[in-house]
Amino acid sequence: MKAILLSAGQGSRLAPLTADRPKCLLPVGPKTLIDWQLETLKTCGITEVAVVIGFQAAMMEAHLARHDAPGFRVRPLFNPFYKVADNLGSCWMARAEMASDFLIVNGDTLFEAAIPLKVLQSPTTPITITIDRKPAYDEDDMKIVEEDGNLKAVGKKLPLDTVNGESIGMLLFRDSGPKLFVDTVEAMMRTPDGAKVWYLQAIDRLARTGAVRTCLIHGLRWGEVDFPPDLDRARAMVAAWG
Repeated sequence: MKAILLSAGQGSRLAPLTADRPKCLLPVGPKTLIDWQLETLKTCGITEVAVVIGFQAAMMEAHLARHDAPGFRVRPLFNPFYKVADNLGSCWMARAEMASDFLIVNGDTLFEAAIPLKVLQSPTTPITITIDRKPAYDEDDMKIVEEDGNLKAVGKKLPLDTVNGESIGMLLFRDSGPKLFVDTVEAMMRTPDGAKVWYLQAIDRLARTGAVRTCLIHGLRWGEVDFPPDLDRARAMVAAWG
């Protein structure tokens, strides 16, 4: 199984910490955020990781080279459009990596090993989106609407009275899923606003076809790192891991 990490951005909302390094290289306890991601994926049986990079590419390449080894290949994939395109553009740059089953992970999501293991062991469906639940959702959450395990919608601007979960930034593509996703990404990138949207808008479009199932990981530990308080929570989480 291959994983694709979307780590091209700078993380400007964490400035000044990210003035000279991507947020995935910020220390979270004894390791950087991307160290935790790569080591956890390796523990879960992932044997190949393509990392989409952009900001401070040379620094990223040097760091990723430390993880590359026989049996666990880690390869950088440079996205020259990272300053002007959102992560749909990163997916478009990585489309050649999507010829077979793969796991896609946002570069700012920290997670314990039980989460990808549960996703990888979920019933086979073209696309599986990993979700969690909480009592209330804010405007920055990537909210979802699901019914009986079927994704109905995903986005930040969904009506709150319809929302019953959030995406954690981890999706699994199997069987027909990779081609469905690549074809949709290609079609969206050909539109005038294609470079300005999130890849989960492609998932939202595919959800209407019935191709996307959900995997609930409520109770397992994860966190998205966007703002300084998120970094504090992430450090507390890994400290609890020991």
